[in-house]
Amino acid sequence: MRHQKKLKKLGLRKDHRTSLLRNLIGSLVINGRIRTTDSRAKALASRFGHMMNMVQKNNDREAIRGLPTFCNVIPAQKIIVGELKKRYEKRPSGFTRITRIGMRKGDNAKLVLIELL
Repeated sequence: MRHQKKLKKLGLRKDHRTSLLRNLIGSLVINGRIRTTDSRAKALASRFGHMMNMVQKNNDREAIRGLPTFCNVIPAQKIIVGELKKRYEKRPSGFTRITRIGMRKGDNAKLVLIELL
């Protein structure tokens, strides 16, 4: 049984997985939407929600100090604290939308479009 096992491992080691999710969050914030696989998008949406809740709860200084655990891209950190915090201040959750767009041609993986609301 998989009781209380919420972590998506994505077939990667821990350091590679955290690096991947940090870079995906940075790309999502800078571009507004990205195309990726279904399992990566679900893990990204969960991690992005945790990050936005941390940013909303704390003042700007504490949010900036806590952001490197979620995103290493410096321009994205400035966008998160400057724009996204104001945009999502009334929203308790549900910061992203996942739309299925088909299958990848090479390996037939499920492709999705994840975008900020």
